[in-house]
Amino acid sequence: MKAHFCRMNKSVDQKLKWFRYIALAEGVSYLLFAVTMPLKYQLDIPEPNKVVGLIHGVLFMAYIPFAYLVVSDHKLGNLKLLIFWLASLLPAGTFVLDHKILKKL
Repeated sequence: MKAHFCRMNKSVDQKLKWFRYIALAEGVSYLLFAVTMPLKYQLDIPEPNKVVGLIHGVLFMAYIPFAYLVVSDHKLGNLKLLIFWLASLLPAGTFVLDHKILKKL
């Protein structure tokens, strides 16, 4: 039984590690829009915005289920899940989330 418990903890740790990577990458991709949006609308260069938008969309789609898994694994509750999800909607929100909550887990 002890070996199974150790493997479970590794799995929980791996999910948290991956969630932190995804959250930080999602935050960076969100901030990159500050560069690509002026390129698109002021200089009529839409391609970088399309690439960043695609990457951001994929990261966001990974972020949502991983947020649920981490909250569930750590028994953090629905309020924390809401905070995790709201962090993904705010510029630099995922960086604050990582600093204030995820590092401590």
